[in-house]
Amino acid sequence: MDPVIVVGAGPVGLTLALALARHSVPTVVLDEGPGKDEQRPARTVVLRDDTAALMERLAGHSFGDMETGARWAGWRSLRRKQLMRELTFSDQAPPPLHVPQHVLTGALRAAIADERLVKIAVESKLDSLEQDASGLTAHTRGPKDTWWRGSYLVGCDGPRSTVRKLLDIRFPGRTAVERHAVAALRTELPRPSEALLHRMPPWRGGGAEVTGRPLAGGVWRLDWLLPPRGDLVTPDALVARVRETLAGWCGGSTPPYELLDTGVHTVHHRLARRWRVGRAFLAGDAAHLLGALGTQGLDEGLRDADNLAWKLALAWHHGARESLLDSYQAERRASVAARLRAADQSLPILRGGGGLRSYVPGTARGHDTLLTDGHVGRGPLGAPGSYAESPLAPAPSESEVAVGTEPGAPVADVRVTAPDGSFVQLRDRLGLGQLLVVLVAPGTVVWERRHWVTAGIMPRLAAAVTALPHPAELLVAESYPGAAAHSVLLIRPDGHLVTALSGVRPAELYSAAEAALGGVLPKQRARETDPTEKAEKTRSKAAASRPTTQ
Repeated sequence: MDPVIVVGAGPVGLTLALALARHSVPTVVLDEGPGKDEQRPARTVVLRDDTAALMERLAGHSFGDMETGARWAGWRSLRRKQLMRELTFSDQAPPPLHVPQHVLTGALRAAIADERLVKIAVESKLDSLEQDASGLTAHTRGPKDTWWRGSYLVGCDGPRSTVRKLLDIRFPGRTAVERHAVAALRTELPRPSEALLHRMPPWRGGGAEVTGRPLAGGVWRLDWLLPPRGDLVTPDALVARVRETLAGWCGGSTPPYELLDTGVHTVHHRLARRWRVGRAFLAGDAAHLLGALGTQGLDEGLRDADNLAWKLALAWHHGARESLLDSYQAERRASVAARLRAADQSLPILRGGGGLRSYVPGTARGHDTLLTDGHVGRGPLGAPGSYAESPLAPAPSESEVAVGTEPGAPVADVRVTAPDGSFVQLRDRLGLGQLLVVLVAPGTVVWERRHWVTAGIMPRLAAAVTALPHPAELLVAESYPGAAAHSVLLIRPDGHLVTALSGVRPAELYSAAEAALGGVLPKQRARETDPTEKAEKTRSKAAASRPTTQ
């Protein structure tokens, strides 16, 4: 079968290519540039904990060291001279990851260099696209005009997406929602591992808002909120802002600093009308633009890639399931739209001055709560999206039980026992193309797996897992937030919870798995036996094959 064509070699396109490779799907990445990324220290990304884990799995590289990225120890929010809010991150409240974008992209490119299933075609600019019943044909121009044949195509080619234009998809929204002057500099500041948001700083020329976020190696990124339609920021004016801000944070005197990079960042809010046309899809900035109030557009783009990869892989290996492919737009567009709505509703409150008291009575602390949510990945502005209303959600069942994760939301990263008896983190088992079934069984951690794998409900559960309509891995957890003993969790390949059941329920487990996969194709359905009967047959065969003891 023809490879998947990925248009665009930014972080989203490279992530999608690596994710598809983990699902054994070949890809061709069409890179308009020369295959190298410009080093811009002031162009950084903030990733939530689970998205950072996704990047580390795919790149085979840790970004939390002194060379590549910083995980903040805390967050402070100040207004004038008053501390409004302070957070301390921990294992229970993981910090976001702050990393230069070129470092992230470089790590992904290095991983792709060792991946035989991914080919990058440099200096290849897409200029035409045609679809037919069996695939797509794309043409690129560059040093050599080339025709490419693919099974599917994903446009990860940014805000001015050629793919989106060729598909004639509208991209409505708002222009210049916010503007920021940005500087990356190396200096020593108080509390060197804590990020801070300072609103209405008390020094002359402080402006309305300035954010300081530490990076690795003593580098900081500073962002000053600018008037929406103000004058151009001159180099002298920006240097004056740097000196005044550093002096304000360091007791009145400007510490030594090395200015590494500067720029002006303009935030737009846009959302593509459609994310799928036949065999072509949009992801990342080609599908959506957001970023006001601390929200992170790249983080959402990486979630697009994670959501789409396993669905395209199923279609590539087993034939298209239209409901499964359609669910990409239904889930991801709804999630990004909810974040855009939250930002648009909050902007008048946070930037509208006197209108605040009609929404947040009493104090300005509501400002800081909303802004903190966006920056650190919490609340409606920042928390990972949930797919509770997904078309892949299973029908309600009397066997369902409540756990600390709502159906459709990303699962917690707990320690589990793998089939080989080793202890691993749950996130380490994601992205391999299989469903995950997690049994919550307190007490198992003190015994080797071989002692309890054939005891209690394990044989029956193992048989039910074997009978599922798609390969699944059975894991065992000592505990899971909010889950009672013998709860059984079904998890999608991208780490979102499908359902939690009370005990071993083969029929309900099978039905939930079938729904999560978009339903079984007609030709497959005709061959399937009753799931309960199939599970019982598998369990009987497993029991018959076990050696007896004398």
